[in-house]
Amino acid sequence: MIELYRLSGCPYCAKVEDKLDELGLEYEQHNVMPFRFLRREVKKVSGQSGVPVLVDLEHDVSWMAESDDIVDYLEQTYKE
Repeated sequence: MIELYRLSGCPYCAKVEDKLDELGLEYEQHNVMPFRFLRREVKKVSGQSGVPVLVDLEHDVSWMAESDDIVDYLEQTYKE
């Protein structure tokens, strides 16, 4: 299962979500708080409070940040 830590209205998160949808991938969304100091859940996973953060344990990705890196990873890993 793919997990995405995201913030509503974040264009970088939307870019990742668009790629996930384009590839037809199912994923679990974790909506984070707008204030970075309240993003305990994403900080626990990734050690930082920025979003988006992707987790794909099926492919040994415990966490990945930066929307461009995530999109590249998704294309390389899941594109048919």
